Amino acid sequence: MHISEGVLSGPVLAAGAAIAIAGTGLGLKKINYDRIVHVAILASSFFVASLIHVNIGPASAHLILNGIVGLLLGFAAIPAILTALLLQSILFQYGGLTALGVNVVVMGMPAVLSHYLFLPLLGKSSRLTFIAGFCAGFFSILLSSLLLGGALWFTDKNFFETSLTIIMAHVPVMIIEGIVTGFCVAFLLKVYPEIIPLKKK
Repeated sequence: MHISEGVLSGPVLAAGAAIAIAGTGLGLKKINYDRIVHVAILASSFFVASLIHVNIGPASAHLILNGIVGLLLGFAAIPAILTALLLQSILFQYGGLTALGVNVVVMGMPAVLSHYLFLPLLGKSSRLTFIAGFCAGFFSILLSSLLLGGALWFTDKNFFETSLTIIMAHVPVMIIEGIVTGFCVAFLLKVYPEIIPLKKK
């Protein structure tokens, strides 16, 4: 779901960069440095999951895992995602440096929203935990697709059909991400509950 270099307009790139900088600053402030290893593990998972992708016009479809990253990290997901996207851009030319801010917003903001919407449901029951994980994975990709489509549309109204194509092409990814995230969260809650930032009663 990377937006390539040379696609977006200057104002859209500038807005994306500004939001990404603000989000990264807030994320760095909110990182619990006792859990920095968790941030690194999830950033690495995001980095690896995004390496296998299929090009769709100016963007690409692939497993992203921003739902689980956001679910477990909250605002710290933004610097984690920024790090992974920066390395992908430098090492593999996925996306681009000029579009980095927009790509961070497209993948990072839905991750943060997933944290606040679905984290409170984890641990209530095994079924509810899976459903919350599924919703986090599905919702994060849905919102990312909408944000990506919006960035293209604000650049040029002629991108409307391309935006719809990208959103529709990601529907299978939304479902797969939901299932993967649901199983991952349920598994982690059993074998490594320390990684899930549940509030202690």
